[in-house]
Parts: sequence; structure tokens; C-alpha cells
Amino acid sequence: MLTNRILLPPVLALAWVLPTPLGAAADMREEILVIVNSHIITRHQFQQAVEQEHAALYRQFSGKELDEKLKAGREKTLQGLIDSFLVEDKAKDLGLAQRISDDYLHAYVEDIKKQNNFATDADFEKALRGSMGIGLPEYLKRAKQQILQQEVLRSEVYNKIAIEDQELRAYYEDHKDEYKKATRFRIRELVLAKGATPQEGEAAKATLAKVQDELKGGKPFEELVKQYSSSASKDTGGDLGWMEKGLLRPSIEQAALALKAGGVSAPIETDKDIMLVQLIQSENEEARPFSEVKPQILEKLQEPKAQNAIQQYLANLRTRGNVRFMVPKDEIIKG
Repeated sequence: MLTNRILLPPVLALAWVLPTPLGAAADMREEILVIVNSHIITRHQFQQAVEQEHAALYRQFSGKELDEKLKAGREKTLQGLIDSFLVEDKAKDLGLAQRISDDYLHAYVEDIKKQNNFATDADFEKALRGSMGIGLPEYLKRAKQQILQQEVLRSEVYNKIAIEDQELRAYYEDHKDEYKKATRFRIRELVLAKGATPQEGEAAKATLAKVQDELKGGKPFEELVKQYSSSASKDTGGDLGWMEKGLLRPSIEQAALALKAGGVSAPIETDKDIMLVQLIQSENEEARPFSEVKPQILEKLQEPKAQNAIQQYLANLRTRGNVRFMVPKDEIIKG
């Protein structure tokens, strides 16, 4: 049985597009950007990864901070893809791949369903399609890739950093307020794109007024989402699944958490959209015992000591690996 999961460094956490075997390149007829050992990164794969990262950034940041994050995002995403494939190959060398069985992945999904109060696979898949645009089979493939990455870093870096139990408990006693079950919530979103012209902006406001009138008339919010929303989450009624506080923009979270279950917010404007959110359910924070949070404290205390070691480890993998840019790196990053 595998040990508890660790937190991936950002360069690997971005890499949620699966590798393509080198031999498949001719059939795909896609432009190859980078060859990493026996894997390829195509322009489509890279753009897909960039779009996934941008979607997350748009939900977390705005204004100048968002522009800066987007500017740096393409290079980080590219490096994340390369590193993820190098680490995946290392996992095979270490014999870790055989440990991620179908039974383990099933238990992994069941644990996530339990944590997020999903009663069935269908409910979980509905949330996946709303928040990530993928189904359960694709999620399992990606989860296996990420677990392998985590296990490599645990085996090769984290397990070599010793922290005494006494130090862990002392940290817990000094930081108990940090180790509570975080406030979390589940919302539906209805997104109206403001467009690029004043006319499109006015059309979005007109649609918003129509949506609000239909809400007052008793039409379910979920049906309005499917009818009017411009977000990919419309197919699942706007359901984004359970989220911990701090993952979305403050304006969205504040509006959501001010609602009672079933309530709908006032319009929230972002750089590109007008949004309405409906609170499905929320849970307040509560204290957690030391035994439950000990692995998290271990990771936290290991993290500062591990960062340099991780970067050195990845640099060594890049040196030993066969990474070939078929398109100049600067051109890929520039887009």
C-alpha cells in the first residue's frame, strides 16, 4: 500500500496532459514541439495544458497580477510537461509503476468521493466535467501519472529528509489554528461573456436581466445555467464541486459564503465575464487531531529543506534525459 500523498512542486503540478508515445507521431499528424525520451509534446497537448492553467489563473487572480501570472505561465507549463515525463520514466526505472494497480486507483477515487460527499461515480464524473472538462477514465489516467510523480519525489527526495516526531508535535501545538478542517463550499456558476465590444457587453447585461427575471419567476438556477451560461460547466448545471476557501477570487468566495444554501448571488463582474453563483452547500472549519494532520506537518517542515533538493534532482534528470526541441523554445513560449 502506498503512503500518503505529498504536494508536488509547481513545475510538476501543472503537467496534467498525458504523454504521447513517440511511435504514434506519424498517425497523429500534429506538429511536434519537444521530444522527451520516448514521449512527444505536440502543439495541441501544450496548448491544452496552457488553457487548463489559464482557466485556473482566471479563477484566482485579476488585473495586473493576472497579467503577470499569464505571462509566466507558458514557460512554466512547458517545463512542467517536460519534467513530468522525465519523472514518469524515472518511476518506471524505480519499479514504482507496478505499485499503482487498478485496485489502488479505485481506492484513491473512493477516498476523494468520500472527502467531497459524492455518493456515486456519476456524481463525481459530473463534477469533473464541470470543473475540468474531463470524464472519470481520463481523470484516472491523469491521477496515475501524478501519483507516480509524487512517489518518485517521495522516494528520491522527501524520504531522505528526516524530521523528529518531537519537532512535529511541537509545531502542531504552536500552530493548532492552522490545522482545522478548512471552510469549504460547493457552488454552481452561471457565466455570461462580456465580449470584446460595447455592443456585446450590453447584450450580456440584457441576458443577465432576463436570467434574473426568470429566477424571480421560479425557474431553477441549474436550468438557467444550461440555457444561458457560456462556461464549459454549463453541461453539468454549473456545478464546480467542493472547493476549499482560498481557491477562487475573493469576490466570488465572499459572495458565495454570504449565501444560504440554494441562494443566488448578485452579479459579480470579472475582467471578461459577468457571473452569478448559487451556493449548494458549505461547511465551516473545525479542529483536527495531531494523528490526522501529522503527514501534512511533516511535508510542511520538509518543504523548505526539500525545495533546493527537488530542483537539483530535476536538473539532474534533465541532464541525463534526452530532451530535444523540434521548435525553438523561445518560439513555443511566445506562442
